[in-house]
Amino acid sequence: MNNVAVLIPSLEPKEDFVEFLKELNLTFKNIVVVNDGSSKEYDYIFNQINDLKIPVIKNHINLGKGRALKYGINYILNTYEECKVIVTADSDGQHSAKDIQKCAKTALENLDKLILGVRDFDKANVPPRSKFGNKITRNVFKLFVGLNITDTQTGLRAFSTDVAIKILDVLGERFDYETNMLIATKDKDIEIKEVEIETIYLNENSSSHFNPLKDSLNIYKLFLKYIFSAVSSFVVDILLFTLFYNMLFGVINNKAILVSTVIARIISSLYNYFINAKLVFKKNSTKSSIIKYYILVLIQMCVSAGLVYVVDNMLTFLNVTVIKIIIDTIIFVVNFYIQREWIFKKTKSS
Repeated sequence: MNNVAVLIPSLEPKEDFVEFLKELNLTFKNIVVVNDGSSKEYDYIFNQINDLKIPVIKNHINLGKGRALKYGINYILNTYEECKVIVTADSDGQHSAKDIQKCAKTALENLDKLILGVRDFDKANVPPRSKFGNKITRNVFKLFVGLNITDTQTGLRAFSTDVAIKILDVLGERFDYETNMLIATKDKDIEIKEVEIETIYLNENSSSHFNPLKDSLNIYKLFLKYIFSAVSSFVVDILLFTLFYNMLFGVINNKAILVSTVIARIISSLYNYFINAKLVFKKNSTKSSIIKYYILVLIQMCVSAGLVYVVDNMLTFLNVTVIKIIIDTIIFVVNFYIQREWIFKKTKSS
């Protein structure tokens, strides 16, 4: 495959990495290895790779997988003029030459897509930390980003040079770059296509440099902005509702729930709109989005007030604020989905 380049970032690889490259070299003539700051005791391995006429580009210190991938992608774009597809793979033995070839072939047939080589995490040989981590991240992606991805942590990916240019400026220096790449596909109108690959874990994946705690925290930082917007808006709304309800209950009695909900929601909605527009969905405020947002606010406000009123009369032993917290928590999940898919959905022109 002369029109395909395989990119492999590597940090302190095992000796069998050289044998893997020899096998890979039977099919792919353009292979690039990035030595991401491995210590000098691994120089002999990279020297063997050089002897195979495979270029090794080196980061003097470990800058992270994301930086190594960007460095390698940029090198390939500048070096191999006939290259149509880039395949990224890991150096820890998880990806077979056969699966790399399968992803490359699929990418050549789908030049406008990001191809993911996905593993079956229900296999018996999958380490518990990998199985648990992937399932959690997969559900977070589905809820917060709207992407249903089988294997969010796969390092086996294939894409055309046109797609490579689009994802080269995605933020992230370490494992978070691969996560950000997936998120960016939605904003950049890049469709994801999955290809099932062999599920390989050697020695409980002991050679992997992925730190489940540290690197998962880096990944979930991406979603803290969602949580901040939700929680802060929710707190503002609940505090304002409680304040106005306590002020108005002795004055207008049964109408206090409705009036308190309306006043609290008007103030908290203004706060929530601008936080979501600027921080969460990063879309400039438009007349259309404001109109859509307040249609949603009006509907949500009526549903919230109506349900709180009904439940308060049915369950008199519960505090009205507790009732509102429960109901609005349920409404929030639906509300976030509508905002993501309707109000702040990015279009090709935005």
